Amino acid sequence: MLLANAACGGSGFDSTPPAQRSGPASLQILIASSGEAETTAVTGAATAWAAFSGNTATVIPAQDLAQQLGQAFAGGIPPDVFYVEAARFADYVSVGALEPYADKITDVDDFYPALRQSFTYHGTLYCVPKDFSTLAMEINTALWASAGLSPTDVPTTWEQLTTTAQRLKAKGITPIVLGNSRDRIGAFLVQAGGWIISDDGTRATADTPENLQALRYVQALLREDLLKYPKQLDAGWAGEAFGRGEAAITFEGNWIEGALRADYPAVRYTINPLPAGPKGRGTLAFTKCWGIAARSRYKQQAIEFVEAMTTGRQQLRFAEAFGVMPSRQSAKDQYIARFPADRPFIDGAAYARGPVNAPKMDSVLSDFDTGLQQLATADPETILARLQKYTQAVLSG
Repeated sequence: MLLANAACGGSGFDSTPPAQRSGPASLQILIASSGEAETTAVTGAATAWAAFSGNTATVIPAQDLAQQLGQAFAGGIPPDVFYVEAARFADYVSVGALEPYADKITDVDDFYPALRQSFTYHGTLYCVPKDFSTLAMEINTALWASAGLSPTDVPTTWEQLTTTAQRLKAKGITPIVLGNSRDRIGAFLVQAGGWIISDDGTRATADTPENLQALRYVQALLREDLLKYPKQLDAGWAGEAFGRGEAAITFEGNWIEGALRADYPAVRYTINPLPAGPKGRGTLAFTKCWGIAARSRYKQQAIEFVEAMTTGRQQLRFAEAFGVMPSRQSAKDQYIARFPADRPFIDGAAYARGPVNAPKMDSVLSDFDTGLQQLATADPETILARLQKYTQAVLSG
């Protein structure tokens, strides 16, 4: 559905390159804002860049970014610059909507490799990541202590996670609450050495022994009541159940910090790396890039804008303003100095895996999520065989 209208009749885009304008630009910048703090920060940075450069820059917070971009591409008048979700990136590239500009950004290798991979298609890095999040393990310190556990008991492996969860359960505490989708359970696939598609995005790799081992491990936790999905605790998401003190452990991204401050300010917790699996550490990365429209008439000015938005200094300002992590490795030490509790999140970039990077995968991945929601009673082999079949069909089509 994302670009369905634009895709009718071939790519759906006029292949004639738009005439470029060299004078002062009037850039339209479409963002998916997390709230007033992000809108204010991005607008302020854009205004400062415009004043310095002699251009103008209008920041537009989207109500529904995917829908508004799809309509703009179909109409042939997209914004010049816009946020691109990593999970949507391949859809846009496959219909020619994005300008491959990343090689024109200063020190592009400074961006974390896992984030660069999320915006690489057929060997070309198209756009640069603006920031990122990873999953880490949050532990409710009061529930932890009430079960007789200490900081030295924090699990670092799957085996230790199971043992610790059993100790929590024995004290009448729900051990773990975890979201029931690939965006959480997928971390176990990575820790087992598996994933849904090959690194080059050409082959389905869903039905591997590694992925099966991961799903069987999660299934065992579910069946022993060591892990529950949010719905089982009458919660909308894992952070809600965790904030209410209904589970001792959850696996969430750094967005949970703001949510807990706002809704459950009394809860005390620690942030820890996810336990390692059979093949070592693994987590999931969530990121957006600064996209530039292939049909923008101000490509050079748009590149200069993105350059300004992705300096280490500017990324640290955004981190202060609305809680994101800088995507440049050179900004890591300064970020940790300011936010020391976030070290497990930003360290996760070294062993993180981004979303599935292939077009037209939405319905396949939604079907996979449906299977994961039934994991306690379903056959993991059947779930993975179905994912393998449909993923390969999309990649081969």
